[in-house]
Amino acid sequence: MTLSNLDWITIGAFFAISLLIGLIVSRQSGKSAQEFFLSGRNMPWWLLGVSMVATTFAIDTPNLVADIVRQNGVGGNWVWWAFLLTGMLTVFVYARLWRRSNVTTDLEFYELRYSGKSAAFLRGFRAIYLGVFFNVMIMANVCLAAIKLGNIALGLSPVETLLIASAITVVYSSLGGLRGVLITDFVQFGLAMLGSVWATKVVIQRPEIGGLSELLAHPNVQDKLNLLPDFSNKELFVSALILPLAVQWWSIWYPGSEPGGGGYVAQRMLSAKNERHAVGATFFFNLAHYAIRPWPWILMALASLVLYPNIESIVQAFPHADQALIRDDIAYPAMLVYLPSGILGLVIASLVAAFMSTISTHLNWGSSYVVNDFYKRFVKPDASEKEQVRVGRISTITLMVLAGVIALYLENAYQSFRILLSIGAGTGLIFILRWFWWRINAATELAGMIGSFVVAIFFEFVYPNLGFEPLSGSAQMLASVGVTTVIWVLATYFCQATDDQVLRDFVRLVRPGGPGWKRIRTQIEEEGGAIEDLEEKGVLAEGILSFVLGSLAVYATLIGTGYLIYGSLALGFALLIFAAIAIAFLLKRLLRP
Repeated sequence: MTLSNLDWITIGAFFAISLLIGLIVSRQSGKSAQEFFLSGRNMPWWLLGVSMVATTFAIDTPNLVADIVRQNGVGGNWVWWAFLLTGMLTVFVYARLWRRSNVTTDLEFYELRYSGKSAAFLRGFRAIYLGVFFNVMIMANVCLAAIKLGNIALGLSPVETLLIASAITVVYSSLGGLRGVLITDFVQFGLAMLGSVWATKVVIQRPEIGGLSELLAHPNVQDKLNLLPDFSNKELFVSALILPLAVQWWSIWYPGSEPGGGGYVAQRMLSAKNERHAVGATFFFNLAHYAIRPWPWILMALASLVLYPNIESIVQAFPHADQALIRDDIAYPAMLVYLPSGILGLVIASLVAAFMSTISTHLNWGSSYVVNDFYKRFVKPDASEKEQVRVGRISTITLMVLAGVIALYLENAYQSFRILLSIGAGTGLIFILRWFWWRINAATELAGMIGSFVVAIFFEFVYPNLGFEPLSGSAQMLASVGVTTVIWVLATYFCQATDDQVLRDFVRLVRPGGPGWKRIRTQIEEEGGAIEDLEEKGVLAEGILSFVLGSLAVYATLIGTGYLIYGSLALGFALLIFAAIAIAFLLKRLLRP
């Protein structure tokens, strides 16, 4: 693949703009830890929403979609489409609660909701467990995609790719803090969407494919078009559709799709101007993430089946590429050879933008945990604001180095996706219930976290060597969720409950609804304390109904767009009209004072 001078100018200009933004906002972001990690809690919904979408539009996401489509067809994407349910629950139930908590990070929540040394330990341990271990694994997966793009498109070695791409990202992330990340995300998302749509259009019009209708009629593609997994393939149907919709979305903790909200999504909500902006940001994010973005990637993946019907054909097309890197997920960057000069530079710049937007968010989010929930909480509580910013910048660099090293040992996008799902299996319900049931305590979360990790290690490394018949992916997920759930439920009842005073303070501050707080509300009333402004009756039920309608609206948009692309105009327009009416109704309720 040869880049023209115009291509290189496009890529260089993008790097320069990203660095410039970091430099411009560096002085403001360096004033305090709150400015560095939360942008002063004054960000509008549209900027936060776009930033969330840009973060999840990682350079590895098109690769993951290509991997899924080539192996399991379009319907295989339900394995991640199911996480929309998690996101919509956050929109209509949890966004307001997070903003009311007024914490700096979602880990600070632990000492707001729980009591004693166990709460403090949980906060510190998860700061390292999530901020470093989990976060580095996610970034390593993103770095792997960058390595494959650099190798296929530019002939760069893995180390060369990481040095070039990560250096720019680290500089503007460490200088600009979250404010710099948000602004560059806005620019990067626009470039990334333009690049993906344009690239797909150009490739589909290539004479080797002959346009959209010829693509959809091609024999290599025909059995991949179903919007639902193949009913005749029982294992695929259960693992890709039934389990994700019935179990996975509420039971598994996965970064960016945390049940109950959390991670960098919570960081965005906490940096919003107010509750309405927090809700609006998360709603826009879920609509754009699940309904607007996937189809260019899906069409490119289908086109790759025409030009590269199997892995061997990719190997033959790129004989000088590192053969260890070539899997189905490399089909997306392999398609870029069919782009003309000018467009090629734009598309590569858009993929670099996707890489940088994701990495920059995870660097800032991870360093916020290291600084606020470990260093300031346990190492040096009296650390000055400038010192906290300095430690944040050092941890940003360290996290990037660790992610780059681990990326050198990964093979494909779906591999790490499965690992992260297995480690988080069974813990999701904890993050939902802790807002609505007083009995959930710090021991619950510790037991769930440790239990899910041990169970994942057992199934990944121990069980295959015991001589038993191998478990299917579905059976392994159910077993993991079941065992982990039993562990944390037992811990909930047999370990000491949270101190009632802490629970009363939490209810007064956050005002959660539902019957799970009846005992604590009664205590507040008996104390003669004011309970005005506590969540009014029916709000939780209304939120759940809105969650159902919102999920149906986004799925209708996603599937309706697919039917339009496939040529089923009547059904496609019907679904889109329903979605438009539902979304208009929900927005009216969301934006009310």
